[in-house]
Amino acid sequence: MIRRIIRIDEEKCNGCGLCATACHEGAIGMIGGKAKLLREDYCDGLGDCLPACPTGAISFEEREAKVYDEKAVLEAKRKDGGAQTDCVRSSLQQWPVQIKLVPPTAPWLKDARLLIAADCTAYAYANLHNDFMKDKITLIGCPKLDGVNYAEKLEQIFTYNDIRNITVLRMEVPCCGGLSYAVASALKESGKDIPCRVVTIGIDGDICTES
Repeated sequence: MIRRIIRIDEEKCNGCGLCATACHEGAIGMIGGKAKLLREDYCDGLGDCLPACPTGAISFEEREAKVYDEKAVLEAKRKDGGAQTDCVRSSLQQWPVQIKLVPPTAPWLKDARLLIAADCTAYAYANLHNDFMKDKITLIGCPKLDGVNYAEKLEQIFTYNDIRNITVLRMEVPCCGGLSYAVASALKESGKDIPCRVVTIGIDGDICTES
């Protein structure tokens, strides 16, 4: 049948994934760093994903498409998401998350609250999503494993964007000091006065210190 359905312009898509998060029917997914319409029969044509797209890559079109199958959508939610209703839901707002992969001029960095977290904190602190990631843009990294100094990339991010505040989440282990140092160095070099707090997680999963 001919009906209204979304169209995704891959040339405009920056791979942020916000549309996939906004799509309550599960019609959109991320493949190869680009948003894809995975199931046209899951797209209700209402366009909840349109305002979520920062690059205008999503639009409506009238074309031959499978009928919206509400029953199949509800069944998929029951199977795939129903078991999570009593669990912590993901608070991730963008993609990619690795510091070394994040474009300093990504649109979702503008006016953002940043969480800059060491990789291990996600496994050590059980309620990371609710307590730290919620309403923040999350950047993760491990100076020891990556073998890089993140200061230059972070300086670019701080310089090009009006960051509201920064939370650095690190482990108590010595190697995590490199993350705190990189953030402090980047702030100094950028010349920006951005509120910044550092939270240290112990290897037992508790918060040790906050400054």
